[in-house]
Amino acid sequence: MARYDAIFDALGLRAWCDADKVEAPLSMAQLLAQAQGGKEVATPGLPFPSLDVLHGACSKIGQTRDLTAGLEDGFLAMRPELKFVLDPITQPLSWLLDSTLFVFEAAPWWVMIPVLLLVSWYVSRSRAVTGFVAMVLLFFAFIDHYEVAMQTLAIVFVCTGISVLLGVPIGIAMSRSNTAQRLIVPILDLLQTLPTFVYLIPLIFLFSVTESKLYGIAIILYAIVPVIRLTDLGIRLVDPDVIEAADAFGLTARQKLTRVQLPLALPNIMAGVNQTIMMSLAMVVIASLVAAPGLGVLVLQGIRSSDLGVGMVAGLGIVLLAVVLDRVSKAALARVDTRGNP
Repeated sequence: MARYDAIFDALGLRAWCDADKVEAPLSMAQLLAQAQGGKEVATPGLPFPSLDVLHGACSKIGQTRDLTAGLEDGFLAMRPELKFVLDPITQPLSWLLDSTLFVFEAAPWWVMIPVLLLVSWYVSRSRAVTGFVAMVLLFFAFIDHYEVAMQTLAIVFVCTGISVLLGVPIGIAMSRSNTAQRLIVPILDLLQTLPTFVYLIPLIFLFSVTESKLYGIAIILYAIVPVIRLTDLGIRLVDPDVIEAADAFGLTARQKLTRVQLPLALPNIMAGVNQTIMMSLAMVVIASLVAAPGLGVLVLQGIRSSDLGVGMVAGLGIVLLAVVLDRVSKAALARVDTRGNP
């Protein structure tokens, strides 16, 4: 850093650099060292002329912490306006999550388990899949994890349903407009590559931790990407000859979509729904950090209290629930494929 001091001295900027010098906040290196409970490690040799390094030589140059603080201040300044706009739009999500959780928790097991088995049979028409679902549900009941499993299932149902209701129309719009595809794909890339914990950071500042929509929005944003991409892909992969035949029969754009493109794209759309279900379940565990109920709470409790047994059993429950949802959705996809390819 002394070499950078010499550069500012040689340029005659020392008086400017030292004028009105104030105590600076912790640098990023100091902040990381503090968080890790250790000491700051000096960089050997000549350090890269980063903001923090140049600030050490000239206090007029801002630190990286000034950049992060500016970003935080800007977000907090917009927070009241964002809440004013987003609160009424997202409040129905809280009502839907709370009411679904209430139904799944209040319904007695001798009602809920047969209903879930009937749904599994109706979707899959497979005795093996339905039998497996029955064994998993009974296993949850025997180990006293039935209630938290139902909470996780309720959240997955709601968030997956909303993801499909929003994602399929967006995918259709992308398939019908190259401009829309070029605009939406970068957003999907961002949502797909953003680390799961990062989804929660702005939402925590916007909504109260006691509001269900906090974790609901995070789950939907994380899980909606596959169904959008595969809906767009499925419609674009429809054979052009089939589209040409539909045009020859005089079908309108809406008729082509509903009678030709969507039925032929249904296997791809169902594959997207399957991936959306899996991603919803994965995010439910992360969302337990912001008061999402379910099996993720037990996993988090096991980590916090170093209770190996609690964490492992809850983790096994999540795996079983994921396998159930995967098998049921794949059985439904197989039925769609069979109908589409007689």
